[in-house]
Amino acid sequence: MTVLTSARMRPRDVVRVGGSGLRARPLRVFLSALGIAIGIAAMLGVVGISASSQEDLNRQLEALGTNLLTVSPGHTLFGETSHLPAESEGMIGQIGPVTAVTATGTTPAKVYRNDHIPAAETSSVSVTAARLDLPQDVGATVVSGTWLNEATHRYPATVLGATAADRLGVVEAGPDQRVWLGGRWFTVVGVLAAVPLAPELDTAALVGWPVAEERLGFDGYPTTIYARAREASVVAVRDVLAATANPEQPNEVEVSRPSDVLAAKQATDATLNALLLGLGGVALLVGGVGVANTMVISVLERRAEIGLRRSLGATRGQIRVQFLAESLLLSAIGGVGGVLLGIGVTATYASIQSWPAIVPVWAMLGGVLATLVIGGLAGFYPAVRAARMSPTEALATP
Repeated sequence: MTVLTSARMRPRDVVRVGGSGLRARPLRVFLSALGIAIGIAAMLGVVGISASSQEDLNRQLEALGTNLLTVSPGHTLFGETSHLPAESEGMIGQIGPVTAVTATGTTPAKVYRNDHIPAAETSSVSVTAARLDLPQDVGATVVSGTWLNEATHRYPATVLGATAADRLGVVEAGPDQRVWLGGRWFTVVGVLAAVPLAPELDTAALVGWPVAEERLGFDGYPTTIYARAREASVVAVRDVLAATANPEQPNEVEVSRPSDVLAAKQATDATLNALLLGLGGVALLVGGVGVANTMVISVLERRAEIGLRRSLGATRGQIRVQFLAESLLLSAIGGVGGVLLGIGVTATYASIQSWPAIVPVWAMLGGVLATLVIGGLAGFYPAVRAARMSPTEALATP
């Protein structure tokens, strides 16, 4: 047993004496530290996963651009669905800051895996006419096969969105891969990856504009127009798009910015994050109670040791520092373990989601600091109680 008779204890002595108390009860220390670690890991995991998701969104927007605007028909004063003029695409292209314009149009045709599927089982896949420059304008990529070209957009050929391909059971494009579309066979020449800025394309079977008009009953009116504008002029362009697309009825035009939708979706996660942070705080509080319980029991079990130290000259302050040091060390162990566990959880989840793993430094430092505060509060009462014991009372306790 280390006996210190000096009035002051050096930091090294405080750590050594506090550590010896923890080493004497390894299982209890482990369980108490585990409670702290779970709370810190929960909070750090929430912060890390949220930060990783935000970074992934930022990288997506940086790659896809935030300058895409969409124009679609709204409703008339009588509540009926309106339509954009056939000339609206060309008129939007005349706006100075607009750098690219493309469009899609919904057709009345249905698509099925084969010609034996009942008519009602459409798998919620729409048949959409598309311009040839659609992929580069909306940031779409082909993962199998090719996009429509000057030759194929006039013939029964289709490119499936990511979700549409899955629902129709199409794994990859090819000359032998066909779907029953509009009452005839269409060859699947390509399959798209998911399109973050135009998710409506994910559930569409895309066909050429000419073949849609000639064989699928398409009226030629664009359903959605996608316009790219210079970054500095996006807001100004958005303000004039409705009037440009339909000068006679601008109130029947809806204009949106897809990147705003993605950002809004990210913002809605804040509510869930707050809930999870609250649960992490509860877990941390439970861990603090575990530390307090461990320290109180430690004081009760070690009355004889406290009495012996006091009788050999240890001051009340030294006894108080000893037990407070044990509490802080116990919490620090749990805090560091929780930070490592939180980093591991964040890295694993981010890897599964193919996100960059981001754990803010402030969250890690804050986690450790929180455990020290919890440890100090949890160990204060047991430390004071131990310091108040008189040597005779402590030594007389069996």
